Amino acid sequence: MPKIAFMGAGSCVFAKSVLGDSMCTLALQDSHIALYDTDATRLRESARMLRAINKNINKGRAKITSHCGVRERRAALRDATYVINAVQIGGYKPSTVIDFEIPRKYGLLQTIGDTAGIGGIFRTLRTVPVMLDFACDMQAVCPDAWMLNYTNPQGSLVTAMSLATDLKIVGLCHSVQCCAAGLLGNLGMLDDVEKLQWQVAGINHQSWLLEVTDGGKDLYPEAKRRAKKLLRQCRKKGAEKNWDMVRLELMLRFGYYVSESSEHTAEYMPYWIKRQYPELIEEFNVPIDEYLRRCESQIAWWNKQSKDLVKNPNLSHTRSAEYASYIMEAMETDVPARIGGNVMNTGLITNLPSEVAVEVPCMVDRNGVQGCYVGDLPPQCAALTRTFANVHILAARAAVTRKKEHVYHAAMMDPHTAAELSLDDIVKMCDDLFEAHGKMMPEYT
Repeated sequence: MPKIAFMGAGSCVFAKSVLGDSMCTLALQDSHIALYDTDATRLRESARMLRAINKNINKGRAKITSHCGVRERRAALRDATYVINAVQIGGYKPSTVIDFEIPRKYGLLQTIGDTAGIGGIFRTLRTVPVMLDFACDMQAVCPDAWMLNYTNPQGSLVTAMSLATDLKIVGLCHSVQCCAAGLLGNLGMLDDVEKLQWQVAGINHQSWLLEVTDGGKDLYPEAKRRAKKLLRQCRKKGAEKNWDMVRLELMLRFGYYVSESSEHTAEYMPYWIKRQYPELIEEFNVPIDEYLRRCESQIAWWNKQSKDLVKNPNLSHTRSAEYASYIMEAMETDVPARIGGNVMNTGLITNLPSEVAVEVPCMVDRNGVQGCYVGDLPPQCAALTRTFANVHILAARAAVTRKKEHVYHAAMMDPHTAAELSLDDIVKMCDDLFEAHGKMMPEYT
C-alpha cells in the first residue's frame, strides 16, 4: 500500500485535485494519505473534505491522517512512497505583498513575481530552507521516496534541492500540458485539428513549443500568419486586446511559442515593462500586479465557497489532468506514462547549462522519472533561456549557501531588474527586502 504525504495540505482546492485524482486511480485507492500543514484550521478543512470524497467515490478505502506543525512532520513523512510538495512559505500576506511593494518603491513593476525576477528570487530564499528541512526528514524516515514538487519557483527549487541533496525530485507544472492547445485555441485553429502532436522543452515557465503538428502537418506557418494579423489589430490605439499578446509577439520575433502565460512572460524579459516606454504596458495588455489581484480574488472566493466545499457530505471528484496521479500510477504499476517534468540537465538540452533544472519530456515507470534527450534548442531560444536560467542557478546557490552576495548576483542578472535599476539600487532593494521579511527567512551573511 503506497503512502502519499501531502506537504501544504491546507491548500484545500489543490489537495482536492491531486488527492482526489489518487482516489480515482485503481493503483492508488488503498493509499495512506498523510496530510501535513502548519495551519490547524485549514488542515482540518482539507481532511474533512477529503474524507467525504474518500467515502463517496472510493468506498472509504484510503487511510487519511492529519499532522500539524513541525513536531509532527516526520510522522507525516515516515515510510512515505511519494511526497507532494505544495507549500507557500510566507503566504500572500505578508511575504507576497512585500515582494511587490518594496520593488515598486524603486520603480520596478511586476505581474506575477513567483518564478524569476526579484519576487521569484525572494520566494526561492524563503522556500529552499524549508524544503531542505523536508529533505533532511525524508532522508531519515523515507529515503527512497519521490518528491513531486508543485511549489514555485520550480526551476530554482529543483536546482537547489539537486545541488544540496540526493533527493529524488521532479518539478511539475501544468503549463506544458495546455501550451499547444492554448495557442491554437486562441487563434481559432484548434477545432480543425484531428491529430495534434507537440513537443515542449526548455526551463519551467520558459519552455518552447518546438513542434506543433496535425498528423505531421506543421501548424506553425498558419499560426504565425494569424498571430501577425491579430496583433496588428490589437495594437491599434483603443482596440480590444487579446489575452496573450506578449507570447504571440515573442513567437513572431523568436520563431517559437513559450509555455507560460503572457503575464508571466512580460516580467521575465526586458522588453515590455519599461519606465522609458510606459505605453507598451497598455499596448501589449500587460497586467501589472496581477498576482495580487488573483490572491485577493481567491481569498474572497474561498470565504464565500469554503463552507460548501468543506462541509458538503456529497462531495465528489473526477480525475483531472494534473500529472501527480499518473506519475504515481506508472511507478506502482510499471505501465509507462509520458509527462513534462523538471529535472536536472544531465545532457538533456545540450545548449543549456548542466547545473540548472530543465523542463523536458519524461518517461515514468517503476524506475522513476527519466528525462528524455532533446538536444539543442534553436540558438535564439537557447540564448534567451540562458538569461532566465542564470537567475535560477544564482538564486538556488544563494539559498543553499545563504550568502547575500549571491542574492545580489541573482538580482543583478535578472533581465527585467537589470534593465530598470542601477547596481546600487538593486543592492539597496535586496537589503530592504531582507529587512521587511525579517525572521521569515534564515540569516544571510
